[in-house]
Amino acid sequence: MTDERLRVAVVGAGGWGRQHVRAFSAREDVRVVGVAARTLAHAEQRAAGVGARGYDDVDRMLDVERPDLVSVCLPNTAHYAPTLHLLERGVPLLVEKPLAFDLDEGRRLVAEAERRGTFFAINFNHRFATPVRMARAAVDAGELGRLSFATWRFGGEGGTGSGPDGNLIETQCHGFDMLEHLAGPISSVSAEFTQFPDRGHSTVSIALAFASGAVGSLVGSYDTSYAYPETHRLELDGDGGRALVVDTVRRFELARTGETTRRVWEAGYFDDRGRAFEATFDDHLDALIPALRAGGEPPVHARAGLRALELAHAAIRSYATGRRESVPSE
Repeated sequence: MTDERLRVAVVGAGGWGRQHVRAFSAREDVRVVGVAARTLAHAEQRAAGVGARGYDDVDRMLDVERPDLVSVCLPNTAHYAPTLHLLERGVPLLVEKPLAFDLDEGRRLVAEAERRGTFFAINFNHRFATPVRMARAAVDAGELGRLSFATWRFGGEGGTGSGPDGNLIETQCHGFDMLEHLAGPISSVSAEFTQFPDRGHSTVSIALAFASGAVGSLVGSYDTSYAYPETHRLELDGDGGRALVVDTVRRFELARTGETTRRVWEAGYFDDRGRAFEATFDDHLDALIPALRAGGEPPVHARAGLRALELAHAAIRSYATGRRESVPSE
């Protein structure tokens, strides 16, 4: 009997590598065939629970397992070279954010994928949370009217191992992506950053202008705590109503202008998946795998990762020069 399941290999065996192995192996239409890590023991340990093989050599894994998709979840600053190598091998890819730290490197990755016509997805999993989907539906249905402002605030404990702009590039990329996903292209940015000798730009505050004429803000921090209530808050306001997303998966609210009642969604008692942040990756796979099988574009192309990187670097330039920076979109 032919096994028609999608063959998936995972590169990276850390925390998010564990999540990728879990989510892929839980699917009936997928078989995890290999896990690669820097040490063979670590790879084999992660692979053993799902009946896969462990490798400390990515090329050998590709040659032996012939995966239909490779999922890359390496440390944030170590994305570029392995991703480029995999693109050069011609395998379909799903990569974790950020796409890269260096803008030219990010552009090269996307250009290489487009030159080869390679399936190249990035895991902006926030898009797949139920409250975010509801916010997008409200925007698309015109329930907010003409948008006037959009704000994103997100912060928690964070280290400085990724350099002075780690918070902006590796975490607030979700904010840039989400704001454009819901409110349209950002046309310019004006940034203020903290400047602590031991922390770098650990907190950022960025004023945004959208191509639509709306304005907004992005505040992101590594100087607060994920334990605080409403450590994440996304708000969209228009002349017809307001949409609010709290803690990504926790709550959605929709209010209409002039009304004192609100429509509220929160995960129900038995809806464990609805309130689990990790499950947003599972929901992303629900859209990604059919797209790959159909030969189409991924639901979130890696171009979105490049766009977030372009916006981050525009903010870095704005802070350095004290001027507003334009960020043209295609």
